[in-house]
Amino acid sequence: MMPVPPSPDLLRQRQLVHALSAHGCFPGRSRLPRRCKVEETHISWVLLAGNDAYKIKKSLDLGFLDFSTLEARHFYCTEELRLNRRLAPNLYLDVVAIGGSPEQPVLGGEPAIEYAVHMRRFPRSAMMDRLLEDGQITTAHIDKLAATIARFHAALPPAAADSPFGSTAAIQAVVLENFAQLAPSLEAPADLALLEQVRLASEREFTACEPLFRQRAAAGSVRECHGDLHLGNIVLLDDTPVPFDGIEFSTTLRWIDVISEIAFTVMDLLQRGQPQLAWRFLNAYLEGSGDYAGISVLRFYLAYRAMVRAKVAAIRANQEDAAQARQELAACRSYLALAHDCLTRRRPALIITHGLPGCGKSTFAQIALERLGAIRVRSDVERKRLFGLDALADSRSQTGTGIYGEQTTRRTYARLHELARGLLAAGFPVIVDAAFLRHAERENFRALAREMGAPFIIASLRTDEAVLAERLAQRSSRRDDASEADASVLRTLQAAQEPLQEEELAAAVTFTNNGDTDALRAAGESWALLDARLA
Repeated sequence: MMPVPPSPDLLRQRQLVHALSAHGCFPGRSRLPRRCKVEETHISWVLLAGNDAYKIKKSLDLGFLDFSTLEARHFYCTEELRLNRRLAPNLYLDVVAIGGSPEQPVLGGEPAIEYAVHMRRFPRSAMMDRLLEDGQITTAHIDKLAATIARFHAALPPAAADSPFGSTAAIQAVVLENFAQLAPSLEAPADLALLEQVRLASEREFTACEPLFRQRAAAGSVRECHGDLHLGNIVLLDDTPVPFDGIEFSTTLRWIDVISEIAFTVMDLLQRGQPQLAWRFLNAYLEGSGDYAGISVLRFYLAYRAMVRAKVAAIRANQEDAAQARQELAACRSYLALAHDCLTRRRPALIITHGLPGCGKSTFAQIALERLGAIRVRSDVERKRLFGLDALADSRSQTGTGIYGEQTTRRTYARLHELARGLLAAGFPVIVDAAFLRHAERENFRALAREMGAPFIIASLRTDEAVLAERLAQRSSRRDDASEADASVLRTLQAAQEPLQEEELAAAVTFTNNGDTDALRAAGESWALLDARLA
């Protein structure tokens, strides 16, 4: 594979970057280093000096972006500033002109021969891809990121009804572009064969999703997103994940379905060997946003995002020396394999929890969703969502009244049933996190599993009564959970519960949870039985 020769404009830019780095970005300011460190990507250079960073866009036309003129680079610098200040206002400072000549550039000089985005510098070691490699990303970081993106999406205005963004034509165009731009970079027959398999599977999934794309666009799911939300574009500042470096060069690539946005993060975590964090992020986002309908198009977008990264790896392979090119091609193959798996792997199953308040149903469900790659829906969250309440809001309702009245309980279970049906149809394992203390409630979901051809499991949680009471008291004082059950609710439900019947026991798997989460996670016999029933 022969590398693409640089254009004259790109050679002049390289000269300018070399001059800036060799002679100092800040002449006359001795407190800052005279030399700048340079980091290069496939579309830009970033000059690092002291607490500052200056990003210069390469004079390139790659089809999916066009920075080939000075005017275009200026425009996209201002767009980068506008768009990224939405999520990272403290990182993006301004756009600066570079005057003088390529041999003797002047930062801030006029007339401009180049432009740069001025950013606040942060250490590479603080980026989430690096931190993940070092084992320093916690579940709390994942939950914070999911909450940030859910709030960000909720605040964005949807695309106009007559907008071309999010149309089936626009979606198909960017997907086909990935295949067209990637194919010339692959030479090995096995690579080309896998690419063709992914292309055919993507076509089938696109056809199945076409009406769903239209429905989601009409419902307002297409918004001006970040557009490039992989872990290399998220930095941890003050222990909080901050997304940066969103897509500025293409309206089509950032005016997208919000599920396409989060699919990038999920895909990236999967590709990096962190499926537990991937499913945790996805579920935390869904719980915050309520966009469970988006799971119907998730497979398509997971594969699309994997193909984007495969294409980027192939572009880098064309820009690197032989050793680095081999690594990039290996990464390209890895993304292709993941795309194929996302498009072809389907394993629907329905798991319902069973137990009194405080028995650890949600703790079990969290462990199970990460372990199984499942989607969870929670009765406590969806009950409040029916009334426009946040998960942690105090409904001020008493047992049997308000949002906990009999009619609302029936509405809540009907909503859980509706969500579970859609998730099963999309081919995912589903965990319905609710009490299921009545036989009729359980039987309704057993019938759904039978109708959808999915395995059905009742995960029955057992806890000592003293532990139940203590746990409810602690949860009420912390106010950090969607459940509002207290001791009086526990007594009411203990009296009203209907035990599992003989035919239900064949589908039941019992877990004991007396407060040790690690012991619940390590309950090998119970998990083995659950796995066997899923199979």
